[in-house]
Amino acid sequence: MNADLRTRLGSLTLPNPVVTAAGCAGSGRELAQFFDVAEIGAVTTKSVMLEPRAGRPSPRMAETPSGMLSTIGMQGPGVDVFLQRDLPWLLSRGGRAIVSIAGSGVAEFGELARRISEADGVDAIEVNLSCPDPADPSGRHFADDPAQAAAVVQTVRSHARSGLPVLAKLAADVPDVVKLAEACIGARADGLTMINTLRGMSVDTRTLRPAVTGGMGGLSGPAIRPLAVGCVYRVHEAFPEVPIVGVGGVRTGTDVLEFMAAGASAVAVGTMNFSDPSACARILREFTEVLEARDVTRVADLVGIAHRTGM
Repeated sequence: MNADLRTRLGSLTLPNPVVTAAGCAGSGRELAQFFDVAEIGAVTTKSVMLEPRAGRPSPRMAETPSGMLSTIGMQGPGVDVFLQRDLPWLLSRGGRAIVSIAGSGVAEFGELARRISEADGVDAIEVNLSCPDPADPSGRHFADDPAQAAAVVQTVRSHARSGLPVLAKLAADVPDVVKLAEACIGARADGLTMINTLRGMSVDTRTLRPAVTGGMGGLSGPAIRPLAVGCVYRVHEAFPEVPIVGVGGVRTGTDVLEFMAAGASAVAVGTMNFSDPSACARILREFTEVLEARDVTRVADLVGIAHRTGM
């Protein structure tokens, strides 16, 4: 039995629900030596900035129990290099591109959306709202304030070409993730990605200093999966028609099933790529085996099934 693996994110149809998470696969080039990047649903690129950035000094990553702490600092070559080098390479391999963007202000998000929209072959834009708001003296992220998050999403939507899906990537360490989702949906986000990393800290007990530069970093990996699944469940319950990309600690095909049952239409693989560069292809195979074992004929029928009575 061959199940129909197709899934939808707004106007975008993916051949299967397994995608990479932003920041964990570059633009697919590093993973291509391990599997065919056209095999998975899409590659979500590392967040693209308007100008080149060196990122934070090392140490920028540290292992934690069942996870990883990172503070890369939006390192990247900037949008010009991405459009001239990285995006054409991904498209030449038959990959589908969800382009993550990160701005240092609302206007910069708009300019990035305009530039990315003008490129051929972009399938969706993901808005990284976990960027510091330069207008906030406390250094809060855009995702910390639903009104500011909505302003960013609205600007991206107004600068992106018509019909190009805009996905708002939400943080979980906020007062109310459902209110944050509501604000982004009201600003015309076509879908949501959830969740981003959680702010956390690890102390190196040899030096008694923070394990990563700056002290705080983003926690990812299996440790955050129950929280991510819970956020997806709550937001899908409130907005069942809004497509969600679930992300957070995915290691196996069964994890994909769990996220989809909670309400995700697609599922992103992140930290696992660092220890197993072939993880996306393996997880997709495992997921199809799970579907066969359960006699599932259409993956779309799984979305939100945990919410339905009598199941």
